Amino acid sequence: MTSKFARILAATAFGLSVAALAQTGTAAEAAPMPAAPSAAVASAPVPAAGSTGGTRIGTINIEQAIFATNEGQRDFEAMSKKLEPKQNELKGMNDDIEGLKKQLNTQGDKLNDETRATLVKQIEQKQKVFERSRQDAQEDVQGQQNEIAQRILLKMGPIIVKYAGDSGFGVIIDTSNPWPNGPVLWAGPSVDITRVIVEAYNAQSNVPAPVRPAGAKPATPAAKPATPAAKPQTTPSPK
Repeated sequence: MTSKFARILAATAFGLSVAALAQTGTAAEAAPMPAAPSAAVASAPVPAAGSTGGTRIGTINIEQAIFATNEGQRDFEAMSKKLEPKQNELKGMNDDIEGLKKQLNTQGDKLNDETRATLVKQIEQKQKVFERSRQDAQEDVQGQQNEIAQRILLKMGPIIVKYAGDSGFGVIIDTSNPWPNGPVLWAGPSVDITRVIVEAYNAQSNVPAPVRPAGAKPATPAAKPATPAAKPQTTPSPK
């Protein structure tokens, strides 16, 4: 997502050593979440577990892990349904503006100056109200998404620390933010623990997998409210 969503981790949250995480008991710190991730990227050379040649490094896509948990799917889908009335309201406002713009563009040269000016002012006023409502809705969406994501992350952190320690990892790096914006360039699937952590989280949470109709897709976090209408093009008054 281009910005669709707020990040819940600082870039270095999981670049810390497992020992440090275990000492502090902290898994991450809140921050705006990014757009939906692309393929996982990044890591340094990975010595085998137990090797004395260096620290074993693993990767996890925290964003994907949060969305993939049964709890995450359930809560993000519930949030999407809750936001549907607001989405419909914004769409209605946008359609109203587009209708007035169409009227201005098709009838502008037939309207007198006063009628044309009134129509332009009406469009501008409605668009200002729409844009304020859209911004408020977007902030509400991001706030709710952050709350869900951080709640899950706080419970997921100890699971990651335990799994990493038990499996001989010295460092776990978050790959939610792809390179060059993220810290790592490439990582092979053998060091990625995302799926394992999701399965462990689901087993601990006891939240069942969502039941969907055949062919239905999971809800995507950060659904954007309707796109704001473009500003009206005024038709020059005839001379």
